[in-house]
Amino acid sequence: MNKTIYLTTICSLLLTISEINAQDYTSYSIPFTGNGFEINPSIKSLTSQKEDISLDNKKIKRLYFKLLGSGNIDIKLKGNTKFKTELEVEFNKTHKTIVWEENNTLLNLGSYTVTKPGYYYVELKTKNKNIAFDDIIISGAATDKGIVYSNNPEYFYWARRGPSCHLSYEIPTEKNVSYYYSEIVVPKGQDQIGSYFMANGFAEGYFGMQVNSSTERRILFSVWSPFVTDDPKSIPEEDKIKLLRKGEDVYTGEFGNEGSGGQSFLRYNWKANDTYRFLLKGEPDRNGNTIYSAWFYIPETSKWKLIASFKRPKTDTYLKRFHSFLENFDPNQGYFTRKAQYNNQWVYDGQWKKVTSAKFTVDATYKANQRVDATGGTTRAGYFLKMGGFFNEITQPNTLFQFNSENIPPQIDLNSLP
Repeated sequence: MNKTIYLTTICSLLLTISEINAQDYTSYSIPFTGNGFEINPSIKSLTSQKEDISLDNKKIKRLYFKLLGSGNIDIKLKGNTKFKTELEVEFNKTHKTIVWEENNTLLNLGSYTVTKPGYYYVELKTKNKNIAFDDIIISGAATDKGIVYSNNPEYFYWARRGPSCHLSYEIPTEKNVSYYYSEIVVPKGQDQIGSYFMANGFAEGYFGMQVNSSTERRILFSVWSPFVTDDPKSIPEEDKIKLLRKGEDVYTGEFGNEGSGGQSFLRYNWKANDTYRFLLKGEPDRNGNTIYSAWFYIPETSKWKLIASFKRPKTDTYLKRFHSFLENFDPNQGYFTRKAQYNNQWVYDGQWKKVTSAKFTVDATYKANQRVDATGGTTRAGYFLKMGGFFNEITQPNTLFQFNSENIPPQIDLNSLP
């Protein structure tokens, strides 16, 4: 080979390799606010405020994001420390101890390799309280196809809660529906603090069960006011939800922050792996109002218990938009996974009609690509929903599930309900 051609070829190859090695990748700066959590299993109560949650540097911190590609990834920490300190770092099961010099605002946490797309976290631990974690900055081939993280301050609170997901049931009748019936089973280990397993949702409210703390659980039934506001005190008297009846030991009052209206709940220590039954009634009173009533079946007494009966003004309707959902309402608990089975759905239009299909839908947090760990499907007994914990299972929103239960209609004497 001609020496000139040979040298030209070698130089060209070296230049190509140099260009590949020097390839610029998009750099992403991921804020701890909206994407970070204190990892502390001893947390016992919920946090409901919508303000940004500051992170306590005495605890382990994790910041989550989803990589859409694979390959190398370079990770840096933006923050500051007033004193020299050791920082324990974990990424993708690799552990490092890095010395963080005082007044260094950009710390190199190292280069790593990921072999497949998915959710990952950077975990940081230090005993130094006089430090601040602001952002994790990542770049490299693993980020070349993009990443998913909460980059919109309007979603930071909601992203830490995680995306809620829903089952929208197809109603098997064109007649007026006055009752909804369904059952829920929460598998053991899926009953995390902050969970709301909503059984019988309708156009004007919702009815299901919650985990409010390590010592308290509730059966919750709420009806929205026709006056749209997040402040219940601003609702005009003529638009307020009126309590007509309530069961023994049931608390009733008002709620706000996510719409406003009338609320009721029974403190009841429901258990994982047990089946719980929910019955909802909605009928117009022919005076321009609709009466909504909710009953919960108590297994220990083998009886239906009235939760509450509310009158919603300026409403003339039967039950509409039968649905269930799963959500986490505590932003500090958003790194835990929740899952529930939603079974045996029926509607009543003069006789019981079986529900045989449901559409999987997601909330605005998922749709805005701020966080996408929500899924659903069918089981041997019905449907399931799963959210939170940064898993990688994907079910396309608006997927229609079919399930034809062999169960008989609910055996309820509707005229003898309390």
